[in-house]
Amino acid sequence: MKNYFVTITIACALTICAVVIRQKAQAQDTHSLDKTSATSADTGGANASTAPVPVTEIPPGYRDWTWISVAHEEGNLHSFAAVLGNDAAIKAYREGKLPYPDGTIIAALHYHHVPSQENNKVFGRDQSFVPGDPSNIQFMIKDSKKYASTGGWRFGHFQDGKPLTDTAKLKGCFDCHAKIKDRDLVFTRYAP
Repeated sequence: MKNYFVTITIACALTICAVVIRQKAQAQDTHSLDKTSATSADTGGANASTAPVPVTEIPPGYRDWTWISVAHEEGNLHSFAAVLGNDAAIKAYREGKLPYPDGTIIAALHYHHVPSQENNKVFGRDQSFVPGDPSNIQFMIKDSKKYASTGGWRFGHFQDGKPLTDTAKLKGCFDCHAKIKDRDLVFTRYAP
């Protein structure tokens, strides 16, 4: 019986040691990931302290997110955008919560807008425009600690499904959005 208790005691001690070692290894992995993120955030661009960390993977399921609003941009852009948000974004929008909480993701699906010949025949004049070819998809992902140098946001731009990784160009996203700090760098308001 005495050997039985000794065996169980040793097994318990080994299990505890294995758990502690695994937790330390995970903590080191997380720490090295944070260092990698910081290093990649500090590369490229003239002002490395505000060089954005590009979003390089399209968040899964974004097409099923909730509609926030639409945006129509003229000038050189000449586009429509369907602006969508994940659950965290929608909750913050509905509650009027600023700043947006970490985990918020906002997507803008941009399309060139074109006249609808079919609709305009019915109206008798050119007044109806519809989405044409997609131009790009953009994302803003909130993590106030990881992306503090860019207002707490990570920016992404995808053209034909491929991410823009040029931090100098993505810095333009931050520079533009930084002009509306009072709205936590978000242009689009929630459409009722």
